[in-house]
Amino acid sequence: MPPSLVLRGARTAPGAGPVDLPITGDRIGGDIAGSTEVVDAGGRLVLPGLWDAHVHFDQWTLAQAALDLSGATSAAHAVALVAARLAGDPAPVVVAHGFRDGLWPDTPTAAALDAIAPARPVVAFSADLHSAWFNTAALQRFSLHPHPTGLLRETEFMPLMNEIQRVDPEVRDRLVDSAARAAAARGVVGVVDFEIADTLAAWRRRIGAGTRHLRVRCGIWPRWLDAAIAAGMRTGDVVPGTAGLATVGPLKVIVDGSLGTRTAYCHDPYPDGGHGVLSVPPERLEPLMRHAHEHGVESAIHAIGDHACEHVLDAFAATGARGSVEHAQFVAERDFPRFAWSGVTASIQPAHVYDDVDLAERYWPGRTHRAFPYGTLHAAGARLVLGSDAPVAPLDPWRTLAAAIDRTLPRARTGPAGGAGRVHRWSCPRRRRRRRRPGGARRGHAAPLRCGAGRDAGVGHDARRTLDARAASLSG
Repeated sequence: MPPSLVLRGARTAPGAGPVDLPITGDRIGGDIAGSTEVVDAGGRLVLPGLWDAHVHFDQWTLAQAALDLSGATSAAHAVALVAARLAGDPAPVVVAHGFRDGLWPDTPTAAALDAIAPARPVVAFSADLHSAWFNTAALQRFSLHPHPTGLLRETEFMPLMNEIQRVDPEVRDRLVDSAARAAAARGVVGVVDFEIADTLAAWRRRIGAGTRHLRVRCGIWPRWLDAAIAAGMRTGDVVPGTAGLATVGPLKVIVDGSLGTRTAYCHDPYPDGGHGVLSVPPERLEPLMRHAHEHGVESAIHAIGDHACEHVLDAFAATGARGSVEHAQFVAERDFPRFAWSGVTASIQPAHVYDDVDLAERYWPGRTHRAFPYGTLHAAGARLVLGSDAPVAPLDPWRTLAAAIDRTLPRARTGPAGGAGRVHRWSCPRRRRRRRRPGGARRGHAAPLRCGAGRDAGVGHDARRTLDARAASLSG
């Protein structure tokens, strides 16, 4: 079979000479003679496609149309932005997204929104999706009234996310198709979708309708786990009707909150009291993970606080389940080596350091050397995969890699992140030695650092050379 395309004059590593890359079907290789199309790469670098290992794809898509509150510096500022939006937004519920109140001088309240929208429902999602700010009309619409403040956290509002942003499935699928195309244009070839929905059915429908820009691993929330098991689906299986583009992903469980909402579950108390929120304690988590494991479904467990991370590592050890800790944003010193010994992947989102470093200094004082510990996890032998957590951060792998390696801050803030960042930047050696498990047993083999998951994932071999060139002088 002659190649259908030849990339002429491409480079596969920094400093390497240009080569011609014949592409035959979905493989690189073959005889250049007889190709049907030639594209001059002009010396550009050609790298393996990248995966985003943690996305809430519908939320990312819908956030693009919502009012952006990420620049609000106070609750009063956010209210003014909402007021300017009201006249031009015909939606029955005005939705905003991206507020970060952890450093605000004032507190979001329903009364503040009522002053500008006494009868029209307004809901603002926090940037981390762990809290939402309602006015009284919205509280009434979603049967949440009365509420003492209008600022709802964690499971108070999470089950209502899709209801609040109700969009016809056809409209939503068109928006998803556009967002998937934009992700592909940034070099993303696949995502792990943790949307709180029946992702298996959603992506079967979308791919069947022609959305074929990405591969998708479909996360399964507990609500849909038994149906997937009854259908005989195991992690890694191809979802029928998706032309091989969608596969069954892991069980997704959120056991604690977030730093931005001050609900990440921690050993030490927050400055204003409390240890955060443990939404799913071990006595509920372990049976759920064991049930999934017995039916061939891996687990992806959200844990941001150090105490939550300890509980999750304990659950993996107790159940024998395979999978990942999602976020691992704050880790106790004794738990770093447990990732390598247990084979549990640390699924991290480096771009969160851009927005959370000041929050860490305020709410985890004296302990930020254990926050965003990506280099430390890597040095301890953990397998890392990278994601964005979009819409919490943009679905942009290059921003993710810059945050992981350089820890530089965007816009006016120059230089590396503070105490939460300097010692945890990530260097990328070509090979690393795996830690031995207790008793001398050696688990696995030297594995490449990956920006995602799956066969196409990767900061693979050639991409690592690109990163090596930038990271050679950085500490791990």
